[in-house]
Formats: sequence, C-alpha cells, structure tokens
Amino acid sequence: MTIRLGRRQFLMGSSALAAAAAAGISPAFAQSALRLIFWGGQARADRTYAVTDLYEAAGNPGLEAEFLSWNDYWPKLATQTAGGTAPDIIQMDYRYIVEYATRNAIAPLDDVIGDLGEFDADQLEGGKVDGQLYGISLGANSVATLVNKAAFEAIGEAVPDNSWTYADLERLGEAFNSAGNGMRAFSDGSGTEPMLDNWLRQRGQALYTADNKLGFTADDMVEWFQMWDGFRQKGYIVDAETQALDTGAPESSMVAMKRAAMMPSNSNQLVIHQSINDDELTISSYPRIAPGVGGGHYRKPSMFFSVGGSTADREAAAAFINFFVTNPEAGAILGVERGIPCNAAVREAITPTLDEQSQIALNFVANLGDLVGALPPSPPAAAGEIDLNLLRVISQEVAFGARSPEDAGKAFVEDATAILARANA
Repeated sequence: MTIRLGRRQFLMGSSALAAAAAAGISPAFAQSALRLIFWGGQARADRTYAVTDLYEAAGNPGLEAEFLSWNDYWPKLATQTAGGTAPDIIQMDYRYIVEYATRNAIAPLDDVIGDLGEFDADQLEGGKVDGQLYGISLGANSVATLVNKAAFEAIGEAVPDNSWTYADLERLGEAFNSAGNGMRAFSDGSGTEPMLDNWLRQRGQALYTADNKLGFTADDMVEWFQMWDGFRQKGYIVDAETQALDTGAPESSMVAMKRAAMMPSNSNQLVIHQSINDDELTISSYPRIAPGVGGGHYRKPSMFFSVGGSTADREAAAAFINFFVTNPEAGAILGVERGIPCNAAVREAITPTLDEQSQIALNFVANLGDLVGALPPSPPAAAGEIDLNLLRVISQEVAFGARSPEDAGKAFVEDATAILARANA
C-alpha cells in the first residue's frame, strides 16, 4: 500500500551527497516495498498516488511515497543519500542529474528499463550522462511566465504574448505601479537560474559550456544584476522582503500570494498553480531581450525518474518507471502536470481528455516557434551548488542592498569558476 508522507524540513545541505560518495554507501538490506520520493504540491501528489495505487492493483510491488516542496526536497535527498537510505525511485532534475550520476547516487537504466515504446528521442538524450541512461523524462516542457489574467484585466492591459520583451516588462511595471493596488508586475527573477540561462542564450551565450565551464563573463553578470536592481528600484518587481516569503512551495509563490502579476515558471506548472489560485491563470514566454530575438527556450525534460544507486532491486524500480511513462491509464491520471508525455501512444490517448489549463500547457510547448533553440549540454556536477548556494544567495544580497550589482557580478563569476574547478579536479 502507498504510504503518503507530507512535507518535512531538513537542514543538511547538498554537501551530504559528496559525503555519501566518499563513504561508498551501498544497500544494507532488501526492502519489502519500493520507496519513492518526489517534489511538488498536493495536486501532483494526488496524481502520483493514484498511479501508485493503479500499479499495486495490477499485482505489482507496493510503494511508499513521500513528497516535499522544492526547497526542502534537495537537502532531504542529500541527507538520505549520505545516510545510505536513499529511496529506490528518485525524482531528478536536469540540473542535478550529472552530479548524482557521477557520484553513483543514481544507477544506469539501459539494461533494466525495458521497452518504452515510441519515446521522444530528445527526451531520452536529456537523461543520459556520458552515454548512459540515468533518467527517464516524465514530460517535455519549457520555461514559461506564469500570468494572472485577472490582474491584467483589472488594469486594462493585455496579457503578454510570446513576442513580449524586457522593455514591455518595464512598461507593464509602470502600469501596475499606476494602478496603486500594491501588486507588482513581476516577481524577482534575479536569482532564478532558468531565467538567467534564457537571457544568456538569447545573447548567443550559455550558462555552461560542453566542457563544464561558464559560458559568460563577469560583465554579463554585472549587467544581469543591474537590470534586476533597476526593476527593483523602480518598483516593477517585488521588493526583497516580499520575495523572501517565497519558500518554493506553490502556495507561497508571488502569484499565489497576489504580490506579483507574473513570475518565472515552467509550462507544466500551470496546472498546479491554477489548482491553488482563485484567479484564472495562463502562461506566456519569458521576455525577449529585443523584438524578434529568439532561441532562449528549449524543450526540456521537466524532470526525471531515476533509480537510486543504493537500491536493492534496480529491476523492480525500473519496472515502475516504465509503467509510469508508458501506461495510457496512468497517463490519463497524470495529464500534463509534469509536462507533455514523451510516449507517443500516451500523448495521443490523453490529449482529447485534457482540461483547459492542460491544453494551454500542451499548446504552449508545441507552438514556441522561433523561441526554441537547441537543448544545452547537461549541467556540470557543480551546477546545483552554484544555483542553490551562490546565485540565490548573491542575488538576495543585491536585493537587500548588501552588495552592489558590480561587486555581485564579479564575485559570482569568481566563486562559480572556483566551484567548477574543484568539481573537475
């Protein structure tokens, strides 16, 4: 039977993962039920539990499942990995898959995953590290701007379409300020790694190169922090104290709290955010750096299921993952909450059944046009540390006035370069 555990907060950081690798952790005993861990809100949990119940009803092994918010998830997973108690099935993100794979915290799947049917080739490639398959994509998605339609209607402005720019963000910032209702146009995106990545890609640069180096300079980061600091000073985005209320849970987002009309998100997250918002929501692209400039977006594996490196039964864990992504009945339950299904038969079966928000998400990913560029290389092993412990921290220091954008840009590149050098040594 599925055991449904709620969120817990753990304090140990991502350094625990390195400790696990150094200790050579291996499974101590076989378990009677498979353990599954994933991040997300209650709506994702309800869908996931319905699929685990479906799997068990078919006579398969039982599962114990646990979900946490994004911010709580990675410290918890690192703690479990360090302690030799990592789950059998792990929800994995594109930015961390290299780190977990190279430290043997997740296991290769090539010889155990079985027939996935007609599965999107780009999504399979996204789950490979050094030519081996370590993650099965649970859906294709793209970065997106989450938009509160009612907030735009209230000030008489049209919801931005996929042609909108950062200059439009400034114009809308002025419009929301003039409305005087306390809502800002946008949340603070300065510490949002996907938004930085998108901005760099539009400029012909990259967050990381294929040889695990930074794809930009200190001057670029100074410009990035200056742009967002300018938005902040003019009141186009929420202030530092308000942004700090966002814990990573959908319920604490700036849109859910009605502090901002827009925020960076992902196409698949429209479903979960709509489930907790009374205002009607939609999605648009990230802003363009100038009219007609594209290439910043890409079809990203929304997330993966991976098999824990210390699992006692890789075959059983892989069998559940196969079922999760290829069974049409499971697909009908899951919808597009984790992204557009990668199995063609599942995608075809569920499309006519999708609700309005799910149809919006599907159509958004299918019609990005010139915004779409190539899938970037898998982030290096240290990408998680740079995102969590550097970009987010330094961006907050700028927001609270503890650093200037000029100092922040230089410090970020220096510290990120040092982190990458240590990881690649």
